Amino acid sequence: MRSVAKLVQEFADSVAAQTDAIWRGDSRTGNKYAKRYIRAFEELRKLGDEGRDALLPLFLHSRKDVRVSAAAFLLRHRTAEALAVLEAEARGEGLVSFEAEQALQRWREGTWSLDPSE
Repeated sequence: MRSVAKLVQEFADSVAAQTDAIWRGDSRTGNKYAKRYIRAFEELRKLGDEGRDALLPLFLHSRKDVRVSAAAFLLRHRTAEALAVLEAEARGEGLVSFEAEQALQRWREGTWSLDPSE
């Protein structure tokens, strides 16, 4: 298993790379990076709450897409903090703000499932 720091970096880098690929219209590459950040999160989950908590610094990342993705994945574990990030970002404009609003909507509907309880 890779170190926690490397997994967090992989998560952040892959989210950013996916967003960049989407903006270029390259869904194939975007999907490749989505698989990478999902895999990184799954490895972090294996470490329990310590692994999940490793993503908390990403709530302050310079990229909005990374902040929103980290918050979306941590909604069940760090509900109040994740909701604050998503609500702040959902007030903006553009695709990432829309994604934040969609995560909030799924949470409110009870259909959110990025990190089901064990």
